[in-house]
Amino acid sequence: MKIILAIIIFSAIILIHELGHFLLAKKNGIVVTEFSLGMGPRLLSTVKGGTRYSLKLLPLGGSCAMLGEDMDDDSPGTFHAAPVWGRISVVAAGPIFNFILAFVVAIIIVALMGYDPAEVKNVQEGSSVEAAGLLEGDVIKEYQGYHIDLARDLYLYMYLDDLKLDETIHMTVERDGKEVELTFRPDENVRYLLGFNRKDTKTMEVDSLIPGMPLEEVGVEPGDVITSINGVQISNGDEYMDYISEHPLSDEPVRITYERNGLEYEAEIIPREYKSPSLGFSYNLAYTKTSGFGVLKYAALEVKYLIRSTLLSLKELVTGQLGVDDLSGPVGVVDAIGDTYEESKSEGTLAVWVNMMYMAILLSANLGVMNLLPFPALDGGRLVFLIVEAIRKKPVNREVEGMIHFAGLMMLMLLMVVVMYHDILRIF
Repeated sequence: MKIILAIIIFSAIILIHELGHFLLAKKNGIVVTEFSLGMGPRLLSTVKGGTRYSLKLLPLGGSCAMLGEDMDDDSPGTFHAAPVWGRISVVAAGPIFNFILAFVVAIIIVALMGYDPAEVKNVQEGSSVEAAGLLEGDVIKEYQGYHIDLARDLYLYMYLDDLKLDETIHMTVERDGKEVELTFRPDENVRYLLGFNRKDTKTMEVDSLIPGMPLEEVGVEPGDVITSINGVQISNGDEYMDYISEHPLSDEPVRITYERNGLEYEAEIIPREYKSPSLGFSYNLAYTKTSGFGVLKYAALEVKYLIRSTLLSLKELVTGQLGVDDLSGPVGVVDAIGDTYEESKSEGTLAVWVNMMYMAILLSANLGVMNLLPFPALDGGRLVFLIVEAIRKKPVNREVEGMIHFAGLMMLMLLMVVVMYHDILRIF
């Protein structure tokens, strides 16, 4: 089922993207030789109005092939015969149509579910932020110069920029229709830790180890499964949380058992003190209903959030904060869609449809941003050459441009293979 859903979502996104190119090509008098969904051998095709419409075997792409697009040919009806600003509109239309699709689907989601305001729900008594003047019911509008439209904006910022103990926080909140500026330092939260991260909230499988912490030092590895602590059997994440709640870790030794490749191991460790910063408040992550113009407003903010999250992730990739291992290709996306579907089934049909639509707007906005990157072979790379042509009043040597785009395509194909390899390793 997850493969079928992935194909439907991929196909819709690609179809809309190529439809943008197609409609603007027709508008500018460019002959479209083939409009296809999928790659590889044709399964079905028909010719109408001089254009062949095709459905191809592999549902992982699509194309809008225009006459003379990759040739140095400016005879009537070819891509290069159209005015330069017309060609710019044709190339830009694909990503723009992806943003339009994301906006339309976001309207449906917001109408059904609402939006998530960054409203303060609880302020810790005696905390620095309480002393600074934060109150329950305040709506966070800016955090460290980062504009906050939705609660997820704040979550994203904190996820990508770790809070530090010596950091000075500047925050703007809305209270009774007025903006209030607050400045405070995070509080120090002291805990004792074993030093591992679980694969998910329900399992005791070790996903990663915190460097310099006890479990790493005794040789526990990612993939090991912790089975008991001080003789108490721990079979899942809930039991682990119950144990920690009833027996808070301290600097007293604890004995753990763990499994690796069907064998059980035992180790005695001393939990280590771990100091972490705490903001001293919690904020809303639930959805609030809206109507009328609010639906359009928050649908637009939803798309803005997705575009910004993609750009920030790219920034993290360029600066080395994220690596190739953190990227996902078609295999990883299919797996993510499948996981989302399985987790949504228990919540009912509406939850399944809403989550599938959210995956669609996430992927559509992501495809729009990625295609606008100024990289050869992408729409953004082609736009660079066209804008240079518009400024110079004459085209760049088309043979040179063609070679650059071909080299870019080869690099993208290599990246796709690497990403797919990591996806397969991560899943299996």
